[in-house]
Amino acid sequence: MAFRKTLVAIALALLASCSEPPRPASPALWRIEGAGGQTGWLFGTIHSADAPLEWRTDKVGAALDASAQILVEVADLADGGQVAATFTRLARSETPLPPLSQRIAAEDRPALTAELKRAGYKDSDFAAMETWAAALTLAQAGQGQDDARNGVDRAVIAAAGNRPVVELEGATYQLGLFDALPEKEQRDLLTALLHESVVEGAAEDRQLLDQWRKGDMAAIEAETRRGLLADPELRAVLFTGRNKAWTERIVSALKSGHKPFVAVGAAHMAGPEGLPAMLAARGYKVTRIE
Repeated sequence: MAFRKTLVAIALALLASCSEPPRPASPALWRIEGAGGQTGWLFGTIHSADAPLEWRTDKVGAALDASAQILVEVADLADGGQVAATFTRLARSETPLPPLSQRIAAEDRPALTAELKRAGYKDSDFAAMETWAAALTLAQAGQGQDDARNGVDRAVIAAAGNRPVVELEGATYQLGLFDALPEKEQRDLLTALLHESVVEGAAEDRQLLDQWRKGDMAAIEAETRRGLLADPELRAVLFTGRNKAWTERIVSALKSGHKPFVAVGAAHMAGPEGLPAMLAARGYKVTRIE
């Protein structure tokens, strides 16, 4: 998956209207059935888009209406102040750090200089900021605010009505994943960002959006094998480990008879380490219905 897209999708879509007509979509949807009559649904979302999306198809709408509980990654996406405060608290380094330009290889420093200029920052602006936070800040600088507002996660939460919206992680946990990375991995994040141009990132964003609108899970699964998630340590933290934890939460909701409608990033539905596969391994019948 495009590195810039991955960073923004996982974390900075939290920090986020448009007059363009909604674009039609047929996103992927699965039904979960348990041996005891438990029922639920898995809906693959996209966290940001450059225009509104017509995501509520007949089948998605019927599943949403039949559910009794909505499960999402972060429940209060509209509370930008709280997210910003959490980011500021975690981003500040407790120990002295070298200048940002000294945290990467010499051959990558010209790219950093260009990225800082493009984003309107100076090297000294990041003197007290941890490397992961600097990478996210630079990634977010190329992301329009409307892109996050057009995210399907927000639309699902808005459509919940009186039903409880339960978060699987929350903003603090998500940002904490980056904060807990070893410094070497944090520097790898920054370096990878510098290796992806804004133009290339925008093109891959459009490609990912097209894949999501078509429900092309084979293409999305292939993207999860590239870039950031091709690194075994980062994959274990940001993908596989999260899916395992979410599976436990989903199973608990199913056993409680809550008929959960689970709306999380579509990449988390992909492949043998995705949520459908993990739930199937737990004995549930998981059928793609759209």
